[in-house]
Amino acid sequence: MRLAGNVIWFIFGGAYTALLWLLGAAIFALSIVGLPLTRAAIEMAKLSAFPFGKDVVHVRELDGKGLTPTTAVTGTIGFVFNVLWLLTFGLALCLSYLALGIIYCLTIIGIPFGLQCFKLAGISLWPVGRRVVSVELAETARRHAAEETFARRRTG
Repeated sequence: MRLAGNVIWFIFGGAYTALLWLLGAAIFALSIVGLPLTRAAIEMAKLSAFPFGKDVVHVRELDGKGLTPTTAVTGTIGFVFNVLWLLTFGLALCLSYLALGIIYCLTIIGIPFGLQCFKLAGISLWPVGRRVVSVELAETARRHAAEETFARRRTG
């Protein structure tokens, strides 16, 4: 089902939006200051092209899975870049994806595509420090992070 959803999504707009995000990433990459936004735009392009079977997680949830918080902009600097993103592109993108998601959800066939629009709306607001991964990896990372948090609170 993921493959069919991704193929339909890609043909009817996913390829176009992914290319726009990659163009935005190239523009952000022209300045050294824009590199964290470049990474965020690339993550958006990955999700925009093939959203079915993908989820978004914070890099802290991926600790021990190949990424650590030091490999992405996090903390105060990440907050500043996310605010910059929100004020330049994030709010407009979020509202666009929300409107499109509502329109898709008006039909039964469009509901899965509407849900993907809502997922894209969520990451379009605050993408710096987030990564697009498979649903299975996201679930495993969240479970592992929850177990670590539980263990710390139980012993502390």
